[in-house]
Amino acid sequence: MSHDFVYTANPARILFGPGSLARIADEVRLLGCRRALVLSTHSRREDALRLNVQLGELGAGVFSGAVMHTPVHVTEQAMSAFEDAAADCVVALGGGSTIGLGKAIAYRNDAPQLVVATTYAGSEVTPILGQTENGLKSTVKGAAILPEVVIYDPELTLGLAVATSVTSGLNAMAHAVEGLYAKDRNPLTGLMAMEGLRSLKQALPAIVERPQDLQARSDALYGAWLCGTVLGSVGMALHHKLCHTLGGSFDLPHAETHAILLPHTAAYNAQAAAEVLAPAASLFGGELGGGLYDFAGSLGAPLALEALGLRESDLDEAADLAAKNPYWNPRPVERDAIRELLQRAWSGSRPR
Repeated sequence: MSHDFVYTANPARILFGPGSLARIADEVRLLGCRRALVLSTHSRREDALRLNVQLGELGAGVFSGAVMHTPVHVTEQAMSAFEDAAADCVVALGGGSTIGLGKAIAYRNDAPQLVVATTYAGSEVTPILGQTENGLKSTVKGAAILPEVVIYDPELTLGLAVATSVTSGLNAMAHAVEGLYAKDRNPLTGLMAMEGLRSLKQALPAIVERPQDLQARSDALYGAWLCGTVLGSVGMALHHKLCHTLGGSFDLPHAETHAILLPHTAAYNAQAAAEVLAPAASLFGGELGGGLYDFAGSLGAPLALEALGLRESDLDEAADLAAKNPYWNPRPVERDAIRELLQRAWSGSRPR
């Protein structure tokens, strides 16, 4: 088989395994940094304060204002906190919201980033920043956005709520599925995508049944790392465009939106990308869209955008926004077809 592709590996130092958080101070020093500002959401503030204490003389304080979709005005507040603390790096403790804030700071001042990942978001290994301003979410990509160090300690995910674990894991799977049909895909990202999908397909049902199963938590974190690495290596397409539209313009929750849309976007592209999606389709019973929908349902994941608070009257505007300046996609992004896709996702109907 002949191959013709370009693959650029994203440089990052990955520490994986139970107890790996204990090495964080050494990692700050290896970066040549002396004052680390710890970032978190409000709900994880106490954990962030403990991490700041763990850092000892390296801890510069805590900013716990991270929120979904990385609003620019929050980033400006965090930049002020960074300067007031005389910090020279950031430690993002949490999931996509906190990781996004760390990226937004680094995008503006090139501060080194360390991430302690506590969900399956995967964004910690991508050089992509999504940020929201004036009701619109846009993305930028650059070397400064990629965190330098990521710590994956599965012990830190044992307390992650089952519902959040499920939607976060499905979010990660969306990265891999989209990576399979990306315009700039390559054999290595395809292998990582399938390994990530298999790991999460095995881990998520186990987590639902046994939330304290450390092996299942480790498998899910491993799969999320692979899926995120795929997203960081290739371009995004229809799925992420729709999620950015619904998140940035309608303030829908990030992971839940990904989880609901994944079966529908996979079904939309199933025929146009049948060859490259065939391994994933086999993993989910031969019908990728329907199989993903059934899998999500078996985990108790949300299936309808209506349940997230999106109004049916918003669907026309959402379709218009998604069809405007679309990302590359294997199937043409047609406004009416997107409107139909959104209708099914809004009502929770099985894709076809």
